[in-house]
Amino acid sequence: MRPPRWDRRFHDGGSGPPLASPTLLLHFPGGLYLTTAPIVTADWKAESSQRWTVPLGGGIGKIFHLGKLPVNTQLSAYYNVVKPDNGANWQIRVQAQFMFPK
Repeated sequence: MRPPRWDRRFHDGGSGPPLASPTLLLHFPGGLYLTTAPIVTADWKAESSQRWTVPLGGGIGKIFHLGKLPVNTQLSAYYNVVKPDNGANWQIRVQAQFMFPK
């Protein structure tokens, strides 16, 4: 049995509004994993009290095969603990990724 593994990544969005997306994954046998990958953004043109969106949450994912094709599926939910007055309270992320290995 392979022990759980933590992966960490951090990147910024380059051009456009500042963006940070730290990612943590905890892998389990059988392709199952827990994840958190909030997308933190800032609007520098907004008033300081309306500038940041900071989500907190996570989700679950599973990698499986459709025939020989690996598929990565994921469902995550994030509550925006900091947000502009007109910002959303929640973010829901649903993912289906078809992987084409060489």
